[in-house]
Amino acid sequence: MPCDEETKAAFTKEWQALEHENLSSADYYFNSYAHFGIHEEMLKDTVRTGCYQRAICQNSHLFLGKVVLDVGSGTGILSLFAARAGAAHVYGIECSEIVHTARKIVAANGYDDTIQFIQGKAEDVELPVPQVDIIISEWMGYFLLYESMLDTVLYCRDRWLAPGGMIFPDKSALYLAAIEDADYKEEKIGYWKNVYGFNFECVSKCVMEDPLVDTVDENAVATTACCILKLDLKTCTKEDLDFCAPYQLTLRRKDFVHAFIAWFDVCFCDCHKPVVLSTSPHARYTHWKQTVFYMQDVLVAEAGDKIEGMIAVKKSKKNPRDLDIKLSYNFRSKNAPRKLVSNTQFYRLR
Repeated sequence: MPCDEETKAAFTKEWQALEHENLSSADYYFNSYAHFGIHEEMLKDTVRTGCYQRAICQNSHLFLGKVVLDVGSGTGILSLFAARAGAAHVYGIECSEIVHTARKIVAANGYDDTIQFIQGKAEDVELPVPQVDIIISEWMGYFLLYESMLDTVLYCRDRWLAPGGMIFPDKSALYLAAIEDADYKEEKIGYWKNVYGFNFECVSKCVMEDPLVDTVDENAVATTACCILKLDLKTCTKEDLDFCAPYQLTLRRKDFVHAFIAWFDVCFCDCHKPVVLSTSPHARYTHWKQTVFYMQDVLVAEAGDKIEGMIAVKKSKKNPRDLDIKLSYNFRSKNAPRKLVSNTQFYRLR
């Protein structure tokens, strides 16, 4: 559910004072994907790659004789799945130098007549065909939207996808919950109170603003989860990716609360049997892990207590691949109804 315009305006105003501080990673984005190490990590993520393999290869009737576009094709593994499933032709768009390796891989596997890679940014290249039947892409970043590759997928959809065409995956959802994490918070934030006998506590504010991408034990999750964003890739727009949403979390047990966590699911819903790729702490490990937002406060909560507030996310003006995140929370325990804990924190995912 979107928040009202007044709340959006207030969030925007408070961000303006912070935007000039943002550091940019734009210069490093495409170069980072030229190194094989990152592709090795993604290929060895069996949840990630296996979901794409099942969605494509077990639905060969959808790919047979079709023209497919692979956006951000990397080493070409998704293009190879599509070719194996019977696609008539696969075009892969890849900006980084890994495209040269991908061509060798495709040739070594006998698909060089079926798969053609085009090097460049999708917004700058031309395809040899006016439209494609299916778009496949592994566009998801940390916190779902980091790196903003979905913008490029939507651009390709609007430019090349035939009417009634399919997108793999075609649905996504982003979730928020809260966790108990005293030990790690003390290690990450509390450490700066005493560094070899010196007070470095001013550093802790900067550290707090950087979300942590890490694996969260499912037993640390102390609340219910709330969906803060749903996207249908067939209809959503680039503007939908900057969003503001309310949330409410309910404590499942008596516990302390030190941080929020976020994760996402994507769904291949065009399949005969939908395939879901989940990065939840309750699911199998993926290289996306979860995203942790530490709170300044420590909440002492009882089962049934509620944490509620707003979360707003938008691309940084300095580098649209980075995200500015604003998260407010209000908490009042039923054991201390007169004590309201309320705060608003800013984070930068970069």
